[in-house]
Amino acid sequence: MTGNAWAAEEIVQDVFMTMMRQPKKYDATRGPVGAYLFGIARNRVMKHFDRLPREVSLEEENANGSGANTAAISSFTPAHWAEQQERTAQVRAAVLDLPAEFRETVVLCELEELSYDEAARMLGCPIGTIRSRLHRGRALLLAKLEMLRGGPPGADGSVEAKLKQGSAR
Repeated sequence: MTGNAWAAEEIVQDVFMTMMRQPKKYDATRGPVGAYLFGIARNRVMKHFDRLPREVSLEEENANGSGANTAAISSFTPAHWAEQQERTAQVRAAVLDLPAEFRETVVLCELEELSYDEAARMLGCPIGTIRSRLHRGRALLLAKLEMLRGGPPGADGSVEAKLKQGSAR
């Protein structure tokens, strides 16, 4: 959810250090330990965003954290690979640009493939709220991506403005 591998690693380490230092804060009657740890991580991510300006890496990182190109092992042509990298960067930037409540829900349900029930427990809200946020998050994401590709008539941002107005209610 941070869009930055280094920040994510630091946050995960901080979450587990918090659990080790203060294990009595976890109450098994309130839910599973995964939901508790996710709640701590969510708070740390929000603090991270408050402290730092938004950064979007345009370079895809390998599992070891290096930003080395993978074009040499790809079977795609260089033009196809560049187009795919650009598309990936645009989607990543569009997801990071979503308001926090929609971004969390989209990441949990679409990228992490959690059920609505699991996402609701992790975020501490009703399933209906998850469905609503996911619907609006998907619509905002679609509008942002259509604007980037010069989408069909009517995708000029008016949909996005209406959705943002609706979310402010």
